[in-house]
Amino acid sequence: MGWLAKRRIKTGPTAIFPKKPEKSQLLALILLADPEARQDRDDILAADCRIHAPVEVEPELTGGEFDTPWACRVEAEGPLPLDFFDRYLAEGLALRLEGLTVCRGEVVDPADEDEKFLVLLPVRPQPEELEELLGEAEDRDYGVVEYKDAVLIPAADPSPAGRTLEPYSSEPCRIELEDREVALALAERFQGIAVDRWRFRID
Repeated sequence: MGWLAKRRIKTGPTAIFPKKPEKSQLLALILLADPEARQDRDDILAADCRIHAPVEVEPELTGGEFDTPWACRVEAEGPLPLDFFDRYLAEGLALRLEGLTVCRGEVVDPADEDEKFLVLLPVRPQPEELEELLGEAEDRDYGVVEYKDAVLIPAADPSPAGRTLEPYSSEPCRIELEDREVALALAERFQGIAVDRWRFRID
């Protein structure tokens, strides 16, 4: 690999895998984050980002964690729908392929992050409907509602998954929580989408 490619990997969000992922496997995973993702020759375009085709890199890039690591650099190509979505894509891929990420020289294991899920809803449910699943509510400023283990934010999520709900949204909101099963139940009951902290669908 040339010195320029090495420099780019060290500065931009890059997913590092223990083995080379298949092209079809990468696309299938990225479609969980952006349903409009598409192949562009060997690369993948998604959410105003280019996910470069995997290349073999030196084990030293991640401190020797993998014997023969492969890397996919994620490069922002336009105004992102969500801050740091290029990094979200890299970390979401790494999590699903048992890998790590490198961004500006920092090595991160996404599996070390606390679990957090978001339920993106096109219409805000009635308070009593949510209390059945989330318990008692307490209103905060700006329409935010707190539950024991969840919080409702009265705003649409700007991720690609959130944008798919726009044609059906009259009062969009999102619910953030740590329980995967409750997130899936909420999404099913209220015709929403359940995603993880990196905005990859979890259903």
